[in-house]
Amino acid sequence: MNLKKIVGFEAAKEVKDGDIVGLGTGSTMEYFITKLGERIENEEIEIMGIPTSYQSFLLAKELNIPVTTLDEYDIDIAIDGADEIDKDLNLIKGGGGAHTLEKIVDYSAKVFIVIADENKLVKNLGNFPVPLEIISESVKPVFSALRDMGSEPIIRMAKHKVGPVISDNGNFIVDAKFPIVNNPVQLEKDLNSIPGVIENGIFSQMTDKAIIACENGIKKINF
Repeated sequence: MNLKKIVGFEAAKEVKDGDIVGLGTGSTMEYFITKLGERIENEEIEIMGIPTSYQSFLLAKELNIPVTTLDEYDIDIAIDGADEIDKDLNLIKGGGGAHTLEKIVDYSAKVFIVIADENKLVKNLGNFPVPLEIISESVKPVFSALRDMGSEPIIRMAKHKVGPVISDNGNFIVDAKFPIVNNPVQLEKDLNSIPGVIENGIFSQMTDKAIIACENGIKKINF
């Protein structure tokens, strides 16, 4: 059973004719965007997407989903995945390295819905490292600050090129492990206060609804 496909297709039902849609990034979002393309073709709905990465931009273009920008339109609904989701619908995102633009788009939406399979649900955030996008020249002071906060950060290395992962914005991605995130709201603020950090992957107090695919069906959680 492909839970990512199930939840991606289910989330596509949340989009209404005429919506401006924030298009998240990641493997689950590929199914969501694919289903949106099918709805445009089969139901003749008119929507426009605002991508959060080159991945979602290129897929939307391939599927003939019109794309636009935040400069042109406000976002009615944003759909995105997550690496972890706690009981208060706080998230860790950024496994794909696109969390900066994801946060801008998701925060700007009138409604933000996170989608995932049930394995992403946790009591407390922290099993997954917190991604940070940082300016390359700031590695030393950022790492020093993160170590003072109890983390042992690493620069994320690319798998199909030599050297570090470079974000769509041209910056380094750093992964910082925090064993248990008891206060994600404060940690999000503290991380963004470090000079050199552009944005971090904690999304606190942003999610309006979660759609979770379970082995026995779909679960929807409203905040």
